[in-house]
Amino acid sequence: MHRQVLKLCAISACGLAIFPIASVIAQQAAPFTVMESGKGYGRLQDAVAAIGNGTGTIAIAPGIYRECAVQQGGSISYLASQPGTAVFDGATCEGKAGLVLRGRDARVSGLTFRHMAVPDFNGAGIRLESGNLTVAQSWFTDSQQGILSGDDSAGIIVIDKSTFSGLGTCEGAGGCAHSIYIGDYGQLRVTRSRFEKGRGGHYVKARAARVEIESSSFDDSAGHATNYMIDLPAGATGVIANNWFVQGQDKENYSAFIAVGAETILHNSDGLQIAGNNARLAPGVRRNTVFVADWTRATLALGQNQLGQGLKAFEER
Repeated sequence: MHRQVLKLCAISACGLAIFPIASVIAQQAAPFTVMESGKGYGRLQDAVAAIGNGTGTIAIAPGIYRECAVQQGGSISYLASQPGTAVFDGATCEGKAGLVLRGRDARVSGLTFRHMAVPDFNGAGIRLESGNLTVAQSWFTDSQQGILSGDDSAGIIVIDKSTFSGLGTCEGAGGCAHSIYIGDYGQLRVTRSRFEKGRGGHYVKARAARVEIESSSFDDSAGHATNYMIDLPAGATGVIANNWFVQGQDKENYSAFIAVGAETILHNSDGLQIAGNNARLAPGVRRNTVFVADWTRATLALGQNQLGQGLKAFEER
């Protein structure tokens, strides 16, 4: 049932990416158009406010935008008219992120978020505080974090066909930032996405009760002072399958690729499936490490994975 719900979300995300909005935007002088009304706005926050607690779609014209927005309620889609051409560059709201989301639901498609930095070192493209989130065909680059969430045990996060590059830092006194950092959410699904060139922390850190991380690549060959590829510090059920992992030389912690239950355990991990993955060290890297490190004492379903030289399949800690 969970898998079916998430797949429906992922399919809707892909549908958003091809929404026929280019012709409408061309008729608008303002870059942000609420599709339902056809009205254009000069500021993204004004378009968000126009939807309010309702349901609406904001079409975003090509351009570089040094502004941000807070969604207080409702269900809002943020769609680039041409994927990759609408760029949010460096501006954050509430000292948090380019988009701060605490409505019922948000969908983001075709947008780029870059250069997000704030004094507490948690600057993100998207800060999700509550509700569901679907992200499709979007880019998060050269920032302290890509996506950061709070806790919502009933919430679902779906990320599909997106890129996370040059993210993460351990400069802050409060701990590290990561490419994706998900709190105690109900479900996290990551598919067909790329993680690369980390600058500290983990590539995916998630306290979600259920995770599905599939058909994605984790290329740490150009990473700097990075840690785990996937960290599930509270434990989780679900699937980690058909991913490609390369661990680079410059690591703050190279002891494992995937860590399960390394902090306070909130969720049962019995049956967590880890199979069909390909993991290896980058060319020229010589060390011994572990593919899956487990602190939970749960019964993990560790299947066949293709592991390179120097990798041990499993270690209990």
